[in-house]
Amino acid sequence: MVKRWLCKDLYDEIERLERSIIELEEQIVELRMQLNMKVDEANRLAIENTSLRHKVEIMERREKRLKELLAKLKVPLVVVDEEQFEDVDVDLEADLKD
Repeated sequence: MVKRWLCKDLYDEIERLERSIIELEEQIVELRMQLNMKVDEANRLAIENTSLRHKVEIMERREKRLKELLAKLKVPLVVVDEEQFEDVDVDLEADLKD
């Protein structure tokens, strides 16, 4: 009787551990899927970042060539550094009424 009772407890414990293993395997699969999604997202962002950096470089070279051309043509040019100025809200309501 004691032997049967001890074995039952052991079998119950084995079944509980098997269920735990199955749950852990499911969690591992879910985490792998999430990891793959994050890696894909990181790769897409890296590609987008590289593309945008290339576009910025092209725009900077174009701006530099345009400034050089305008300087050769002796066209008066005022270059404004936007970072040195604050945005100012202008109320045009009074001017629009006139």
